[in-house]
Amino acid sequence: MPNIVTPRLQYNSTAVRPRWGDLPHAVWQLISRHLGGVVDAEPSAGSGFTSGFAAVAHGSSGTQFIKAVNGGENAVIADCYRREALINQALPPEVPAPRLQWIEEQDEWVVLGFDAVDGGHMPAEPWQSNDLNATLDIYATAAEALAVASPQILELGLKPIDAEGDFTDWRDLQAGRTRPELLPAWMPLGLTPQLAELEGQWRMATAGTAVLHHDLRQDNVLIDTRGGAWICDWNWPCVGASWFDLVLLLATAFADGHDATTLFAAHPTALGVADEQLDAALAALSGFFLVSGAQPPADWSPHLRQHQTWCGEVTLRWLSDRRSWSF
Repeated sequence: MPNIVTPRLQYNSTAVRPRWGDLPHAVWQLISRHLGGVVDAEPSAGSGFTSGFAAVAHGSSGTQFIKAVNGGENAVIADCYRREALINQALPPEVPAPRLQWIEEQDEWVVLGFDAVDGGHMPAEPWQSNDLNATLDIYATAAEALAVASPQILELGLKPIDAEGDFTDWRDLQAGRTRPELLPAWMPLGLTPQLAELEGQWRMATAGTAVLHHDLRQDNVLIDTRGGAWICDWNWPCVGASWFDLVLLLATAFADGHDATTLFAAHPTALGVADEQLDAALAALSGFFLVSGAQPPADWSPHLRQHQTWCGEVTLRWLSDRRSWSF
């Protein structure tokens, strides 16, 4: 088990969300029209880093997972929900994702109803082999279906993974554009030249034609009553090498004592991926997360910075293990 200095969050209790009773009456009525009569809502989901309502709700017509947000107060999240609805409807049927049944807007609220996963719950923390293997298997299915972006999904404006900018955090640190005091005290600054060199290779390393989930985390996975996995929250897809989605996911498994390198090499998406490619991705992600985690607290998501710092550390620890760096 690697020595992780940053405290790990309880990922089933990171969100600050409204409860069913906090929703306006008009939104209750909207949801009840879709679910049939009186609605019995379960407690809001504790996972995630947004402030929208998210809970399983039961009615006489069935059970759905409901998301709702006040777009007047949370315009960014409302736009994310609208985009998630479009992406979800464009996913190939083979992709194991809970499917959108409806989206409506009422008095500035954006409300979505998804198929509820039977017995759906987040994978156990720390990662257990059965949950991890189920997630890796189902991602292989998703990756095969999304190996080439369809015209329908490209019409939604998906961009290449590098279109939003570059990962330059280690290079900025080496060049003096980032103050080293921002980084955690445990960070071995003597590794900066090696990290900057690897980071500079990330664009070529991760280029590809596949649609990526681009946020494949433990808390974006649901395990059903049969032990099968489902991938949720398709808000941020982009186009690149399909194996890139595994990097952060397996870094969290590495933190829990799993042999992430062997699991990566055995995955169908990693066929032909060179060691240097994976290391470049790990370097890029570690710098991004560590620098992001050093930013001022996000009042809308009080646990976000700790999450980012932890992700930065586990990606760096995995890279260090692969490179035989000790710190």
